[in-house]
Amino acid sequence: MDETTLSLNYPICNCWMKRGQQKTIPAFSGKREYLHVIGAYNWRTDNVTCLQVERKNTEGFVAFLEELLVKTYSHQPIILVLDNASYHYSAAVRAMLSLVAHRVRVLWLPQYCPELNAIERFWRHLKQTAWANKLFTTIAALRENVRRVLVQQNEPSFSERFTFHKDFQ
Repeated sequence: MDETTLSLNYPICNCWMKRGQQKTIPAFSGKREYLHVIGAYNWRTDNVTCLQVERKNTEGFVAFLEELLVKTYSHQPIILVLDNASYHYSAAVRAMLSLVAHRVRVLWLPQYCPELNAIERFWRHLKQTAWANKLFTTIAALRENVRRVLVQQNEPSFSERFTFHKDFQ
């Protein structure tokens, strides 16, 4: 599990253009607004559980843990892979995790090793699909587009769904 941030200032990625036709990309020049998303990637099903929060802090992270551990996976054993964000170690988070310690195991990643966290690859897919090269004039429009991509991710029949190759032969 991990967090990511998107804004109205989108990334510009490589794209194809017809020879002699320069693609123009409009720029957003309004107030800086951010969309923070906390998510967990289920390795078995390729489903993603996400929560859009106001800030990446203890309160948002505890709200996400409630969504994940109480609503989505209320009785199943879970392995959480966490990085070293300071709020992952907060007293409120430790208290929440102690309530479900009988079925939750936490694996802490080494510092500065995001490549070991599976959801980082999903964040790249989400940003490429829902955000790159697209101008959103409001944070609500961006939020809705991110929600749409997350819904599609959890549809097994969706052809552009992000999946890991799991052939361990």
